[in-house]
Amino acid sequence: MVSLKTAVRTRRMKVLALRLAAAAAALLLAGFAAFAWQLPSRQIALERDADGIVVLTGGTARIADALELLATRRGKRLLITGVNAGTTIADIVRKNPKYRSQLGCCVDLDYSAMNTYGNAVQARLWDMAHGFHSLIVVTSAYHMPRALAELRHQLPDAALTPYPVLSERLRIEPWWSSGDTARLVVSEYLKYLFAVMRMRFDSPPPRSEPNGMSDARGS
Repeated sequence: MVSLKTAVRTRRMKVLALRLAAAAAALLLAGFAAFAWQLPSRQIALERDADGIVVLTGGTARIADALELLATRRGKRLLITGVNAGTTIADIVRKNPKYRSQLGCCVDLDYSAMNTYGNAVQARLWDMAHGFHSLIVVTSAYHMPRALAELRHQLPDAALTPYPVLSERLRIEPWWSSGDTARLVVSEYLKYLFAVMRMRFDSPPPRSEPNGMSDARGS
């Protein structure tokens, strides 16, 4: 038979566990609210130029927007990171013919990055190779917080300027009005939390790490 003292101790432990769970849930919800609040709802106007431009592949409009920034001389050179194997400059030119001259001189392709962490690693190597000190970061609006976190971890001394790309859906309706978009934002928030926790125990890769970049001129 369980003693009264044991029963009281067990009850107190259960109450404490419930309170801790409630506090954790409240922190999680508060963090999500802050994450969702900072997602842009309209295209931003850049207030300054940068040495280079980095675009993380994954959305159809990202590369076109990054090429437009390069064409208007907001940066000296562009890195497209996370390119599918087999994709060449010629393929990109066919989809973006008006940027043919920029693609022929000032664009580098990275084939090795498989995720956002890999994008940031390759951006760091590219940044160091060119001696850049500032970057414009182009990716989808919902992906921008995680991309910036990874890049800041890899390039703590670089000035990073976000240039979020909005999907057509986000342009015409808030993210919470669509089940698919809401699930996407929640999923991205959880990935962001995981990345932040991982970076607490992570360190930037060595300077000598090889990369899988291709200069446009050799493609």
